[in-house]
Amino acid sequence: MKVLTVVGARPQFIKAAAVSRELRRNHDEVLVHTGQHYDEEMSDVFFEELGIPEPDDNLAVGSDSHGAQTAEMLAGLEERIEAESPDAVLVYGDTNSTLAAAVAASKMDTKIAHVEAGLRSYNREMPEEINRVLTDHAADLLFAPSRRAVENLREESVQGAVHNTGDVMYDAVLWARDRAEDHAEILDELDLEPGEYVLATVHRAGNTDDPDRLAGILDALADDPREVVLPAHPRTINCMERYGIRDDADQKLTLIDPAGYLDFVRLQDCADVVATDSGGVQKEAFFLDTPCVTMRDETEWRETVEAGWNTLVGADGEAIRRALATADPPAEKPRPYGDGDAAATVTRLLDDA
Repeated sequence: MKVLTVVGARPQFIKAAAVSRELRRNHDEVLVHTGQHYDEEMSDVFFEELGIPEPDDNLAVGSDSHGAQTAEMLAGLEERIEAESPDAVLVYGDTNSTLAAAVAASKMDTKIAHVEAGLRSYNREMPEEINRVLTDHAADLLFAPSRRAVENLREESVQGAVHNTGDVMYDAVLWARDRAEDHAEILDELDLEPGEYVLATVHRAGNTDDPDRLAGILDALADDPREVVLPAHPRTINCMERYGIRDDADQKLTLIDPAGYLDFVRLQDCADVVATDSGGVQKEAFFLDTPCVTMRDETEWRETVEAGWNTLVGADGEAIRRALATADPPAEKPRPYGDGDAAATVTRLLDDA
């Protein structure tokens, strides 16, 4: 079996690492990187640390408007699918890369397999929500990470075959946690003690593109008595500088460059609490038994909220402060995303299809 896998952004590199290790044992995989994340910190380092083979092709699309970026990916992926004639195109998550690959494959009558199918925030203002819904309705094989995701797909009457595989990110985090504990040196480099700092990430456009919203989030984080470590996404830094709040953030927060994956897993694993607007980070924190405060009004990962390990606060400064101060998850934690063997299940289902 030949599978053409499409990746383009950090969360997809992580998920693909878990599946590719299984897939390449008995099958032929062609890996295409769209170039959606294109600088070394956001792309190359993840391939190196996760042991992902070098991409067979890089479309080098880079940054642009949603329409222009997706269109360029669509044209490039169409050429690659025609040249490779794969048995299936494998896509991950909800980025423009995901949607472009799904559209290209559907137009060429090539089977589409979607890992992380069925997630819904029910916020149509999020580009990711549109991407994931359209991809799910184009897909032939839908690999859902949880029972709720399966229910979402059934409610929408998707035409493809739906499977509850568990979450491949869980596989990846378990793999990375063991290696990070032995090899990551980020705590020593930053002079951090486990359990004595907050790890924060802020990158979503809804937070960074609004100066009042971004300033309010950063002020709330800065008011926490613990050290707040913020690996700064390029978009966030650019917005801080544009709004004139970079110097203040530098003084009150520990701003660092984007961390490699093993370093970031180590930071999450040892943090007292995580504050984020990232979907993937919410889930990684859950897997690592670290309470999370989510600076969004909704989440795709509602199981983490229902379990008491994740608190939604939006950009409300007082709510952020209060949630950070009172984060205390219950002793028992469910396992809604499987047992860490999702990649093997995905590979088996691809083989059987």
